[in-house]
Amino acid sequence: MNTERVKKLVQELLAELGEDPEREGLRDTPRRVAESLHFLTQGYHETVEETISGAMFTQQTHNMVLLRNIELYSLCEHHLLPFFGQVHIGYIARDQVVGISKLARLVDLYARRLQLQERLTEQIAHAMMEMGVEGVGVVVEAQHLCMMMRGVQKQNSVMITSAVLGAFRDNAVTRNEFLNLIGHSLGA
Repeated sequence: MNTERVKKLVQELLAELGEDPEREGLRDTPRRVAESLHFLTQGYHETVEETISGAMFTQQTHNMVLLRNIELYSLCEHHLLPFFGQVHIGYIARDQVVGISKLARLVDLYARRLQLQERLTEQIAHAMMEMGVEGVGVVVEAQHLCMMMRGVQKQNSVMITSAVLGAFRDNAVTRNEFLNLIGHSLGA
């Protein structure tokens, strides 16, 4: 990202909105916005391999591993407004488990891009399958500021998306176990 170009664009945007970009409170805003955008979109410059980086551990288990309530913060690609919530990831290991902090980092990898919640859910699930797991379930619950602050202005709406692949798609018992385990956070 060309930071100087972004700063100039933000300064132009402030002027276009009717503000004085040289006003005390706005003087450093172009720099702050450029730094913020760099952070919020750093997922474009990372890979799953770098994110997981050796955190696959040999373990003779074929049971479900579940990490619930992973915090999620992303930007809606339609309005560049935040959406936020929780991600739940369950998977069936195939002789290797993933370090649990890496699951949270995987969420951040895809969340720190301009996103659609539907795409984000699928990307996380497919990345897990590429790690060689037998199956994966991903559920994302999020509130979208584009729904809350503008447009329809629905303050309590929560969007839920899911992706189930491999054993989670093929086996209803496995899928139901996953959904039951995360059910408490969904209010069920």
